[in-house]
Amino acid sequence: MISISEKAKNKITQLKADAGLSDDYFLRVGVVGGGCSGLSYKLDFDNESQPNDQVFEDQGVRLVTDLKSFLYLCDTTLDFSDGLNGKGFHFINPNASRTCGCGESFAV
Repeated sequence: MISISEKAKNKITQLKADAGLSDDYFLRVGVVGGGCSGLSYKLDFDNESQPNDQVFEDQGVRLVTDLKSFLYLCDTTLDFSDGLNGKGFHFINPNASRTCGCGESFAV
């Protein structure tokens, strides 16, 4: 499962409303090659499901990921920070063996 924090839920809801997206849009979470640690996270709103998508719902937010990305994201929590140490979404990923200093890429 992929879960989200209360702060992430609030920010996702705000971004979705600001963009004028309807309820059929969901948050697509993925992993792509790149970044200083080898793998990077990808977030986007989407409204088209793909074969082999894994679908989760936490705190009223629907999260979708492809099967390959789910292997890296299993048991991950999506959080949001608006503090002085960096603003934005952050992944708390127990599968990551190391992460880069900016927190945007990881390795397993």
